[in-house]
Amino acid sequence: MKESSDFEFDDLQGLLRFGYGKLTDTSFMLLNIVNADLAKKWLETAPVSNAVAQDTPPETALQIAFSVEGLRALGLEESVVEGFSDEFIVGMAGDESRSRRLGDVGSNGPQQWKWGGNAVQVPHVLLLLYATRGRINAWQKTMEGEYFSRAFQLLQELPTLHIGDIEPFGFPDSVSQPTVDWMQRQSTDTHERDRYSNLLAPGEIVLGYRNEYGQYTARPLIDSRKDKLATMLPGAEDDPSLKDFGRNGTYLVLRQLSQDVPGFWQFLDQVADHIPEKREQLAAAMVGRELDGTPLVPAHIPGISRKEYENDFTYDPDPKGNYCPLGAHVRRSNPRTGDLPTSACGPLDRLIKILGFGQRPDEDLIASSRFHRLLRRGRTYGPVLAPKDAIKPDAPVAERGIQFICLVGNISRQFEFVQNAWTMNSKFDGVQDEKDPMLGNREPLMSGESTDHFNSPDPSGPMRTICHLPQFVTTLGGGYFFMPGLRALKYISALPANRTGSPS
Repeated sequence: MKESSDFEFDDLQGLLRFGYGKLTDTSFMLLNIVNADLAKKWLETAPVSNAVAQDTPPETALQIAFSVEGLRALGLEESVVEGFSDEFIVGMAGDESRSRRLGDVGSNGPQQWKWGGNAVQVPHVLLLLYATRGRINAWQKTMEGEYFSRAFQLLQELPTLHIGDIEPFGFPDSVSQPTVDWMQRQSTDTHERDRYSNLLAPGEIVLGYRNEYGQYTARPLIDSRKDKLATMLPGAEDDPSLKDFGRNGTYLVLRQLSQDVPGFWQFLDQVADHIPEKREQLAAAMVGRELDGTPLVPAHIPGISRKEYENDFTYDPDPKGNYCPLGAHVRRSNPRTGDLPTSACGPLDRLIKILGFGQRPDEDLIASSRFHRLLRRGRTYGPVLAPKDAIKPDAPVAERGIQFICLVGNISRQFEFVQNAWTMNSKFDGVQDEKDPMLGNREPLMSGESTDHFNSPDPSGPMRTICHLPQFVTTLGGGYFFMPGLRALKYISALPANRTGSPS
């Protein structure tokens, strides 16, 4: 199959381009390295899937990522490690301030986590295995090969279970995803493009390319005159004298999120006075979409198809949240904002806004979405439980949730910003003292004000406030990983045994 661009898809791990949705069986393995030399021998021949499109869809795929301690255990020089972002080096649960910003406090706190938290070591390696139905066990045995059992210790295999195109609460999952501009046709100049677009510069997701600021994100660069092994790495576009260890790699954020499905639907059923239509309306208001995935904002583009409408819309026609509440989950996760307020229409008005004049208090309260997009690649776990069954007092209890995965070029500006400024922020888009109704914890503010309520406008009457929301989602584990390009993987596997940081 002829590729649509000259992008280095053969050096990218496939997850950057494909969601592997047809590979329904998965195994997410958290590993520690117990023998670095054998681990590198295994890496030499590991069948890692690249991002080249195939005429026949694959039946299996393997992806691999490392924590900072994993890279150190394999012997990566500290001078190279220092080129990674501070967030990756310190880790998701590395300091109390970060945990507070991410909402990882109270029952979400790292001290409560099953893995990756304060009491449990962050895994060295994350393996993501995908296969068509019924093939995952055979694929795992094939993948492990000769050295695997002596090179790694399996800390945990994260639960996953395919339940269709929905998440455990019953809403369509991954409906809204950015489209990576692999051909790099779209300008990042704010004078040429200031409205919301779903097309994203490659550097927002893949290291070594220009991002939405037209710049290159900092990443590990190596002088091949001092490290001959680095000659196998690609050159850095922004500094051809150096080799780019980060190019074609990405940061992978993983969080295990437990979802209380019976608790969610039983709470709404009670608030809705056991009226099914009213219950579903309240659920849709909290999520920001109907159960079938339809956005709550009316379609405002003539002739748009249903599939396009699911993702190709903005909240411009609904500035006050009369259709989709301002604090709804999907509105917080992606406000679909541009670089300028929507009222900046004509050239003169645009110039005035660019210069910072003529702003109203209710304008430009939310940062431009294009600088904070995430590419999500998570999978569900636990048995499906339909809303009509979840409301029953004897609804079956089981572990259910999402292994949330997102790929980003900048952990701080993308994942952490969305989590802190939009999802967990009690003052989002003019909303006061409430957090994301789905993901938010219910911890009170430092002032003592409660955050366990949700406001939903009612066009026919006063604002509807739902009080005393339980916590529906709890974090059980998490970590930051680096998913390298395939040439960087070869570099890692070729590191000599006596490198600094290699275990004795």
